[in-house]
Amino acid sequence: MAPSLDYVIEQVQREKGISREVIVDAIETAILTAVKKKMGQDLDLEAQYNPETGEIEVFQFRTVVEEVEDPDTEISLEEARRELDEESEIGDSIGIKVDTSDLGRIAAQTAKQVIMQKVRDAELESIYEQYKDRKGDLISGTVQRIERGGHVLVNLGKTEALLPVSEQIPNEAFRRGERVRALIIDVRKETRGPQIILSRTHPGFLIRLFELEVPEIASGDVKIVNAVRDPGHRAKIAVYTKDSHIDPVGSCVGVRGSRVQNIVQELRGERIDIIPWTPDYTKFICSALAPAKISKVFIDEENRSIEVIVEDDQLSLAIGKKGQNVRLASKLTEWRIDIRSETELEETFKKAVADFMEKLGIGEVLARMLYSEGFTSIEEIAEVDLEELLEIEGLEEERARWIYEKARAAVGPSAESGETGKADEIASPVVPGEDLKTLPGVGPKLAEQLTAAGIVSVEKLATLSLEELTKVPGVGEKKAQALIEAANEALEQGDDA
Repeated sequence: MAPSLDYVIEQVQREKGISREVIVDAIETAILTAVKKKMGQDLDLEAQYNPETGEIEVFQFRTVVEEVEDPDTEISLEEARRELDEESEIGDSIGIKVDTSDLGRIAAQTAKQVIMQKVRDAELESIYEQYKDRKGDLISGTVQRIERGGHVLVNLGKTEALLPVSEQIPNEAFRRGERVRALIIDVRKETRGPQIILSRTHPGFLIRLFELEVPEIASGDVKIVNAVRDPGHRAKIAVYTKDSHIDPVGSCVGVRGSRVQNIVQELRGERIDIIPWTPDYTKFICSALAPAKISKVFIDEENRSIEVIVEDDQLSLAIGKKGQNVRLASKLTEWRIDIRSETELEETFKKAVADFMEKLGIGEVLARMLYSEGFTSIEEIAEVDLEELLEIEGLEEERARWIYEKARAAVGPSAESGETGKADEIASPVVPGEDLKTLPGVGPKLAEQLTAAGIVSVEKLATLSLEELTKVPGVGEKKAQALIEAANEALEQGDDA
């Protein structure tokens, strides 16, 4: 009996992956349950495994008393000293070994059931402990069966996992007995046992496949920054390396595309764009929109937003089928990306400049200046703080305030007064640049150029040096000298008057 029980414990331990202590506890509990079933539930019994004899020993404990009232739980002092321990005292608890050789078929069956249940519970707990920290791991198994609705049960050896339809690549089919690889995305502890959930659509699956196929990634020489997918159709993955001798994109592609093709095959033909990551987010975003070629970009760092301009023939390529390319690029870079064509940009530019000139009463040079500062509508000017206009280089404070008030009046109620007004009703005590036109040789175009450069009055012009004035486009040294003299003469005549 001894070698037999010890052998069974070792076998269960090896096959089920359960600790010896758990198995021994299960057997002790089973034997104790069986003995109580035969002898009575109220008895004070205890079962212990004796490693020397290889037996489960059961003891019935009785309390030593003067006069016995319950023979099942008590023993007299005289009997205890005579038959068990001559040094027994009143109140002692004495264990008496129980003969378990004649438990009977029913008791034995009960013990067997308890052992099986205990071992099964321990096995499930062991499986949960084995997989609970493996979320994000790549795992391989065999298709065990395909349930109604398309869910696939995958045999992992000691347990099975579930590959839901929602986590399967579109249009992929499985056959029973087929080997399948997937990513563990969740491990749930349920009453019927641990539930392991797999995925073949998660971006992490793509990352793990690259780690498996590309030694430079596995070694840490090349790192994956981010990966996004439209499962079964297209994916983008960003990689980089600190080693200037390593080409991160080339490492992932492999010789003649061997490495990436293995992954494409695993993903049922999913197209993969491998993007070189760089801390220069403008360059990174442009790369993420490949294969489209980018003409220019406008950045809004505060809101992590970027407007990308492409040639007309590159627009559909940049956006992609059903917006796929720009959507994946946006997820990869974690920036909001808006794409427009050169034609759209030109139309927006012309409209904005025309609106500025008409509604603000300014010239084309100043209108272009406002557009170049990022303003595309009168509303945008009216909504910003005045300080933003005052920070525009080359725009005088007086001129900036005037434009700001005109813009606010043009769009409707004033934010401060709540009154409505029209742009024409806003009067400037001195319209910047108007008095410049009274000077000899200063026409509308030159007046506009001077105003755009911050020279908004005759007084301002008179204070400039030749060097400062010649910085204005189209103003040479002779012209500058003549303008300064004319300004000073105009000021002198005004004083005399």
